[in-house]
Amino acid sequence: MTESGQRLEDVLTQAITLLSGLSRCAGLVVTAKQDQAPLKHVEFVQVGPGKALVILVNGDGQVENRVIDTPPGLPGSALAEASNYLNARLTGRTLETARAEILAELESDRAVLDSLTAKIVAEGLATLAEPGGRDDKVLIVRGTSHLLDSVEAQADIERVRTLFDDIERKADLIRLLELAREGDGVRIFIGSENRLFSLSGSSIVAAPYANAAGKVVGVIGVLGPTRLNYGRIIPMVDHTAKVIGRLLG
Repeated sequence: MTESGQRLEDVLTQAITLLSGLSRCAGLVVTAKQDQAPLKHVEFVQVGPGKALVILVNGDGQVENRVIDTPPGLPGSALAEASNYLNARLTGRTLETARAEILAELESDRAVLDSLTAKIVAEGLATLAEPGGRDDKVLIVRGTSHLLDSVEAQADIERVRTLFDDIERKADLIRLLELAREGDGVRIFIGSENRLFSLSGSSIVAAPYANAAGKVVGVIGVLGPTRLNYGRIIPMVDHTAKVIGRLLG
């Protein structure tokens, strides 16, 4: 939450939507993934021999799926029992706050579960909580339609199509934007100078934003053609980053 009581993601989305409209570019922001919403439902579903799908539904409607290994010959009743066990302990809580308590219960044999079911529960919790399984960064993009404004010829259409493909490679785009964290102000990434946008001939103008403690917590910017009016765009991005910092209070 920000000082105004709004969700951070909503504030950031509003900011880059406005920035996108003013700059006539696509607005971008990278932020840390926020604490999970309380959970609504957990279910284990058999998907093949020795495999089960763990479905986790958050209270805000987000769904996460993970595949886990199951012991040979595991009865369907064990998966149903594991689902019921976790739903009774996770519903209305976050996975982070409930995980340690559930694992402690399993280890102390206080859970009234047979060994196979307990193993499935532990495997599901471990898979859902593993750092590599969940992205710790969120990329929000708004205003990509502005990238079509400069299309004047077939070559431009191909360039924009390539650019949209670049945007779809979110992990690469996040890594590029994260480089802006290293500076105190605005950074410019010219298409010809970075691998990601070398074919589409595009550029990013980005700036980090910090919280009240002065810690950089994200990056905001715009994406557009290399012929951007940098003298106009740079102050916009810089000002927006500072405004977000103030809102974080």
